[in-house]
Amino acid sequence: MSDFELPANRAMPIAAAAWVARSVEASDLPAIEALHDLAFGPGALTRAAYRVRERQPRFSRFCRVLYDGDTLVAAIRFTSVTIGGQGNALLLGPLAVAPDYANQGHGRRLIGEGVALARSAGIAIIVLVGDPPYYARFGFEPASSDRIEMPGPIDPARLLVLHTAQTPAAHFSGRLVGAG
Repeated sequence: MSDFELPANRAMPIAAAAWVARSVEASDLPAIEALHDLAFGPGALTRAAYRVRERQPRFSRFCRVLYDGDTLVAAIRFTSVTIGGQGNALLLGPLAVAPDYANQGHGRRLIGEGVALARSAGIAIIVLVGDPPYYARFGFEPASSDRIEMPGPIDPARLLVLHTAQTPAAHFSGRLVGAG
């Protein structure tokens, strides 16, 4: 099994596998914003990760969407960042799934596809602020061995990293800022 195939007990419903997942396009942005509002509410814009994304391009080549016909089912964003001035890093998030489609593997699918794209492009590290048990299945670990500073308060236990290349963790130290 490759790093980004789902284990047999985590398989997606057959219908979901046939739905269209693709890179984000500018025409997707209004639907993505509406999905974020639905999934996260207005308070989400005050979180530390949103500070990093301010004044950055609204999507990168790693961002993905999943549609069921004309309905946006899920969207994931990856933002180019630097850590202590070192590039070749991404910030994952937000990941949003429409409530009617939750818990059906759509988020897992987009994470797997996005991480695979990042790995194939030579991205060295992906950082996120999120739920450790959920993201552990993709290889994300607490950033305790990295010395990454976010531009705002976060729960340190929720700062997670995935080293996608053979780069020592100590290589990434310092303030995380948008690179766009």
